[in-house]
Amino acid sequence: MTDEMAQVSNLIGDIYDASLDPALWPSVLEKTCGYIQGVSAGLVSHDTAYRNAQLHVLWNDNPEFTRSFHETYVKINPLMIATQVQTKAPDIVAISDLIPYDEYQATRLYHEWAEPQGYGDGIQAVLEKSITSYGAVVVNRHLRQGLVDAEARGRMGLLAPHFRRAVNIGKVIDLHKVEAAALADTLDGLTAAMFLVDAGGRIVHANAAGHAMLAEAAVVRASGGKLAAADAQAHRALHDIFMNADDGDAAVGTKGIAVPMTSRGGERFVAHVLPLTSGARRTAGVAYSAVAAVFVRKAELDLPYPLEALADAYKLTPAEMRVLMMIVQVGGAPEVAPVLGISEATVKTHLQRVFAKTGTNRQADLVKLVAGYMSPLGG
Repeated sequence: MTDEMAQVSNLIGDIYDASLDPALWPSVLEKTCGYIQGVSAGLVSHDTAYRNAQLHVLWNDNPEFTRSFHETYVKINPLMIATQVQTKAPDIVAISDLIPYDEYQATRLYHEWAEPQGYGDGIQAVLEKSITSYGAVVVNRHLRQGLVDAEARGRMGLLAPHFRRAVNIGKVIDLHKVEAAALADTLDGLTAAMFLVDAGGRIVHANAAGHAMLAEAAVVRASGGKLAAADAQAHRALHDIFMNADDGDAAVGTKGIAVPMTSRGGERFVAHVLPLTSGARRTAGVAYSAVAAVFVRKAELDLPYPLEALADAYKLTPAEMRVLMMIVQVGGAPEVAPVLGISEATVKTHLQRVFAKTGTNRQADLVKLVAGYMSPLGG
């Protein structure tokens, strides 16, 4: 194994360990910065409806700038709007993928927040996305490190699926610290069904919710002692993951980050698989002869993304969407121009196109239009 392969393998193992022990996330982010070449990093989520951000875990941030981001810059952040409109999980994007880089350098966010910290570029992997928010792992690069290149994209691409799986599992277990040796005992109280399985898919342990799900046999069942999904495609996907998990964390790869499952009655469920063959999780795996823990729970309602729906309905370009959202959130052209780093004339040009495409002629009409799409009953 080369030094880089060993570094990646160890980092992936750390990512999965952090899904059980959130105190490990800062170290994971530090190592991620070292691997991707960045100076700070975070696990973050942004809510485009309420224009706020949750900076769940940060490494090497400046507390003063973090505070100012919460208070001021999250509300005028064009990257947040662009990410919500233009990306899907598991996209990997640099700043220039979201907004022309020269325009970004002219924004208030860059001049007043990024540049004073020495940040020149950033790369993020979108981990999850809901109708009004998204979560991502973000790595900021210093000006001296240059713009995000193909190598940085490739390296983030190697880590992103493991971040997605770990974050999803961390949400299932409610981010409580779990001692690996007592993993099964700790997870027995989860409302989500949990199964420990070996490489062949044989169930070596299940929690109470798992036993109940097996008894009902609508989503999964025990077939010859093995975990079997009612959904044939999900069944194949799960068993591929189990076999790969026996070869270590990195071998799990991109398959089955969240395995969609359909019950016999047509209800939608999702399964997340946590490898148990490396890191602190290995103790639990050895104790139960298990290679993976499988968490199964009902899927959330799949609703259309409102900003994407709005852009699609009226054929609005990314630039027009940025102007539209800033007009709604900040004010008129004189206020929006410095925020977006473009001239008032350019703002007005985009605004006139938005008016024409949406059949409106007042800013108040645009506010109502956006509010209608952002409402769960609107659009």
